[in-house]
Amino acid sequence: MSRMFVIGTRGSALALRQVALVRAALEAARPGMPISVREIRTEGDASRAPLSQIGGLGVFTKAIEDALLDGSADIAVHSLKDLPTELAPGLALAAVPAREDARDALITRDGRALGALPAGARIGTGSGRRAVLLRALRADVEPAEIRGNVETRVRKVDDGEYDGVVLAMAGLRRMGLGGRVAQAFSIDEMVPAVGQAALGVEVRADDAEAMALVRAIENAATRAAVEAERAFLRRLGGGCRLPVGAHATAGGGALRLRGMIAGGAGAPIFHDALDGDIGAPAALGAALAERMLAAGAQAFVAAAGGSA
Repeated sequence: MSRMFVIGTRGSALALRQVALVRAALEAARPGMPISVREIRTEGDASRAPLSQIGGLGVFTKAIEDALLDGSADIAVHSLKDLPTELAPGLALAAVPAREDARDALITRDGRALGALPAGARIGTGSGRRAVLLRALRADVEPAEIRGNVETRVRKVDDGEYDGVVLAMAGLRRMGLGGRVAQAFSIDEMVPAVGQAALGVEVRADDAEAMALVRAIENAATRAAVEAERAFLRRLGGGCRLPVGAHATAGGGALRLRGMIAGGAGAPIFHDALDGDIGAPAALGAALAERMLAAGAQAFVAAAGGSA
């Protein structure tokens, strides 16, 4: 009898949609392989506090990783932007499937773009990165804290609690809400979060059978891109709580990595980009971080407790 593989995941509609995509890809690669899904409540799901207050990275992944380590799950599917750059001992990022659209997107009640909203418009976001980049695009808008799943945030806009909300285009597309997008920000306007729109498939490092199964859905170009982005964040301190973004694109055997970092509301925003070999993504990420630290971002990172 074939082994039953258990996928651990958050229970949100978006997380379950992402698992459905991964499960379908695995079943296509290995027809007949028994796969089940276990929903796991994480600290981030249980708390309604702002993410900045409950610890940021890891709050949506630790409980799922614990299930891997205790054997109650064999495969974990994460939004890669939620996964810390340093994995728990004994775990491996076994596969990174092809990435969705990595841009950020604005949803408004009546489809107005950012430039057409009234002065002082309240734009919902739980991300410091999005907040500072919104203000850079339009200084008079008011980024306002928002929590909840994708559907809840969109409903709060429709109910008039916010004039708009900024969400990941990938999540909107996966949930069938791409038609609600009033404006998709370019990568240069709003550098995405590290790993945004990519999924990370994690297994126990010593589980050769699970490793072989999930590697069938690996996408080499996406893997190289996110490894560069994660190396960029790792050099800044891994759990850096500052507004940070990075996005890499692959082409012709090369990677182009864009990065941004800010000291918070009202502080300068550092932007830079660097090209490198697709075969050495971690070196590219570290090099871009070093260059931005040397250009002046080091003071921000050091003040925030990073590794600069």
